[in-house]
Amino acid sequence: MRALVIGGTGPTGPPVVNGLIERGYEVTILHSGRHEVDTIPEQVEHVHTNAFDIGAVADSLGQRSFDALFAMYGRLRDLAPYFVGRCGKFISVGGMPAYHGFTAAELCHPPGMPIPTREDAPLAQPGDVDKVVRMVQTEEVVFAAHPNASHFRYPRIYGPGQVLPREWLIVRRILDGRRQIILPDDGLTLMTAAYSQNAAHALLLSLDRQDISAGQVYNVSDEHTLTTRQMVEVIASALDHPLEMVSMPWALATTAYPLVDCETAHHRVMSVEKLRCELGYRDVVPAVQALDSTAHWLVANPVPRGSTMEEGLQDPFDYEAEDRLIATWIKARDELLIAAEAARGPYVDRYARSSTGAHLTLER
Repeated sequence: MRALVIGGTGPTGPPVVNGLIERGYEVTILHSGRHEVDTIPEQVEHVHTNAFDIGAVADSLGQRSFDALFAMYGRLRDLAPYFVGRCGKFISVGGMPAYHGFTAAELCHPPGMPIPTREDAPLAQPGDVDKVVRMVQTEEVVFAAHPNASHFRYPRIYGPGQVLPREWLIVRRILDGRRQIILPDDGLTLMTAAYSQNAAHALLLSLDRQDISAGQVYNVSDEHTLTTRQMVEVIASALDHPLEMVSMPWALATTAYPLVDCETAHHRVMSVEKLRCELGYRDVVPAVQALDSTAHWLVANPVPRGSTMEEGLQDPFDYEAEDRLIATWIKARDELLIAAEAARGPYVDRYARSSTGAHLTLER
């Protein structure tokens, strides 16, 4: 059996390649050749070409055909029609932004994507960002060319080899000796993410269960979605470096916007129940363990300071500005707390540890 992986050297490529080898496939990867990785075995054939140029792809592959094809990189709307009749199972990767409201929460009523967002939720439509609308159109091209294809909507992928490691914004601050970090709205925003090995496992399941996955779209996500605050807590604990989390209202916590990676505090959470129920998906690596591992990987493989990758994360790491903002906020917060306490009513959570709940006993 022969398999072609278009891409193959990104964060989910190596575990897909190795998973195919374990299943008995002879694997070829098609990529630019600029980013070779040592986690791909030597027996894997490399075809170096431009996956965004369908003419270059055709010249490189000639009349070859494959039993399974994983389109994880390149111009998918061109690749899908080209491989009609040239592959058995076609598995493609798109993105979570395909859902309506991902790029502009206010387009939904009420504002924000449905929580959780399932595969049958409304997709991007006119009014959403144009490139996101094109993602939806590309999905349509895939299924028009390959009715039995399986298409996966990726969230942010983390782990070794990730392209824009959001976790680096925390890890670098720890390496720089920072003791405080600003979080908007107590860091309670939820953003779906998937560890690289977990995402690869999801793709491979569609190959294992072709009878069920044919013609289907699946969300990809870790089963456990951590809040931004929990993400900071896990990384700080993993690197044994306590961080004081300074909570500020969203409008004031401007230096933390790159960490949340969103213009608003609205949650973006995809459901993976379809993937679980139909294909039997379970996380290969639990989210907390995966994040711990990612933190240590970033320490061992730091993002070069001032590099194009770090600039892409859009965080200036201006610690002086952060310290000024923290000092100003704490002074204002302490004054506001006096007024807030004076205005506090009699509310007590009857299930809280600090409450006996005696005066809130309900008649039965």
